[in-house]
Amino acid sequence: MAWVAMDRMIKAVENFGLPGPVERWRKVRAQIHDKICHKGFDQERNTFVQYYGGTELDASLLVIPLLGFLPPSDPRIRGTVNAIERDLIADGFVLRYRTKPKIDGLPPGEAAFLPCSFWLADNLTLMGHKEDARRLFERLLSLSNDVGLLAEEYDPLTKRLVGNFPQALSHVALINTAWNLSQALAPATDRQQS
Repeated sequence: MAWVAMDRMIKAVENFGLPGPVERWRKVRAQIHDKICHKGFDQERNTFVQYYGGTELDASLLVIPLLGFLPPSDPRIRGTVNAIERDLIADGFVLRYRTKPKIDGLPPGEAAFLPCSFWLADNLTLMGHKEDARRLFERLLSLSNDVGLLAEEYDPLTKRLVGNFPQALSHVALINTAWNLSQALAPATDRQQS
């Protein structure tokens, strides 16, 4: 998100004529980008990882192409999406990460994190797998309660919404995915072209 802050400040100067030390910000943005690509990427597994030097996955990595950090066609993004699909899917939904008491202090058994499942649908859309994305989106929509609200997580074992309820992040992700699926040039696609 530090890269995103720098990138958006630069775009504010470039697109709206706002003042700021844009050359310095470009250098910092490039340094952050290089560091993440070198220290946050596991070349052996062809995936970005949860933290520098680690090997654990974190499905929040799915926002990398959504924010314009790298294009969805980049082999590192495809590798990351493949690794998340392989290692962080539970009953068709995306876990945020595998909990480890020594790393995050949480007990094992977290439910699927709904925003990450929507982000996977966005990535599938960007990669040209629109029907797979639509199927996942419709499955996620089916989880909403009788007034259309979603929680933070879904437990596929008990078949119920869990965690913070209602969860704004889940609803923002839902709206973005709906927009990305329904538009020729959606926000996630637009960020790839700027």
